[in-house]
Amino acid sequence: MNDIKRMADIKIAVETDDLVPAALELAKQTGLELCKDSKSCSMDNADGDIIISVTEYPESPGYRLELRQAGKGAPGPVAAEFVAGTARHRRLYGGGRNQPLARAIGMKSGVNPRVLDATAGLGKDAFVLASLGCRVDLIERSPIIHVLLENGLQRAATDPATKKIVSERMQLIFADTIQYLKDLNIQRLPDVIYMDPMYPGRTKSALVKKEMRLFKSVIGSDIDADELLHAALNSPVKRVVVKRPRQAPNIGGLEPFTMIQTKNTRYDIYIRH
Repeated sequence: MNDIKRMADIKIAVETDDLVPAALELAKQTGLELCKDSKSCSMDNADGDIIISVTEYPESPGYRLELRQAGKGAPGPVAAEFVAGTARHRRLYGGGRNQPLARAIGMKSGVNPRVLDATAGLGKDAFVLASLGCRVDLIERSPIIHVLLENGLQRAATDPATKKIVSERMQLIFADTIQYLKDLNIQRLPDVIYMDPMYPGRTKSALVKKEMRLFKSVIGSDIDADELLHAALNSPVKRVVVKRPRQAPNIGGLEPFTMIQTKNTRYDIYIRH
């Protein structure tokens, strides 16, 4: 994993004095070095190293962790955000249970499948499914992305509009999904395994390009996506859904049972009988 190799290069920046205790706790949790602020980090890391910034964010409760890249011309910050921004808009106006993601998962009237999100990332799709009524276990193996996602969920759990969604329907698990599937607890068996692996060349918008640029700096591409899909199909779960760019080849050359397509994206659906 590229992020583990780069852990020593990532530093924590804190913008204001009142956030120093939170930054110190994060440094203790992750073992990362704490620098004074983003400016000093940038001065120390002109080569474009990665910063986790502990910052105030007035649009959602508590402090926010943001992934940043030092240096002039670097992309903007990336964070796990469920209260404000696109997550709020998608929750309110995303199309409800009729949107392609929900249909791919198998949501129907009165049917809310339990979902295992095998590649949680920033948790965007998991949050959509949870907001529609699904219980979602989010698996994330990158320690850096995990702390960002954990922070986003903690903040959302204190906001009245999102508290029930994240507290009752979303559980974050720090694990390697392939191993997790091998040890899958029959008591927590999901109805659906959902995958959205990151591949080279995948770009859909300026925001995605920005996130991919930073993500690849931390974790690289999901080169074991074929192995993950095989592990999912070898599990006792009946339905596996893989999100792909519309023109991308099937993972591992495996033909899906069916698919749901949008302008830029498709959902490959595998059914185990």
